[in-house]
Amino acid sequence: MDKRLRRAPDAEWVLMYRLGLSRKRIAELVRAEPSAVGYHLVVARRRDPQLEAAHLAAATAGSAPSPAALARMEEIIMWVASEDRFPRDRSMDKSERSMARWFSDRRREVDQGTLHATYGEGLARVPGWDRDPRAAAEEARWHKLLAQLVQFRAEGNDWPRHKKCDSEREHTLGVWLHAQRQKRRLGELESVKIKLLDDAIPGWKTGRTRGRPPRR
Repeated sequence: MDKRLRRAPDAEWVLMYRLGLSRKRIAELVRAEPSAVGYHLVVARRRDPQLEAAHLAAATAGSAPSPAALARMEEIIMWVASEDRFPRDRSMDKSERSMARWFSDRRREVDQGTLHATYGEGLARVPGWDRDPRAAAEEARWHKLLAQLVQFRAEGNDWPRHKKCDSEREHTLGVWLHAQRQKRRLGELESVKIKLLDDAIPGWKTGRTRGRPPRR
């Protein structure tokens, strides 16, 4: 075991880490305690914020996904296409939770800049896979409700109410529309969504007028 007193961070250990070697592997090669190597690497990462990214990039460079890993990717892509949604990490189904974790791992690799090009090419067939699934679901729901509101108005209905509604459909659309108006007043509604509302359903900002609803 290496008993020498080394000033942290040890340049040799940092270089090995930068080249992609793990803390455990470095400790084995230099015959030092993994905890000692870990301490040196903590100091090194504090001094060089880019060290971790360089380590991860080197660790994954040239290590193409195995045939089994690619088959797994294809299986997951087919599942998404079939279900028309992304797997949920809180699903009761163990297999679905596993697929959700797989996507989470790939998203983390994107953030770290270490996603292998083969994965990137395959997942390009799944739009929005690298976005937060909850945010993607909320965005999809927003556009779905806008389309439903357009249809509601095209049927000759007045603006939907969020209270004292005639149907659950009106209540759902009324609550959503009320939320859009509130967000706009507070400056929290994105300009692109304001434009979509303006173009699709002019007059949405004002809503109902007193008296008999206008004939359409």
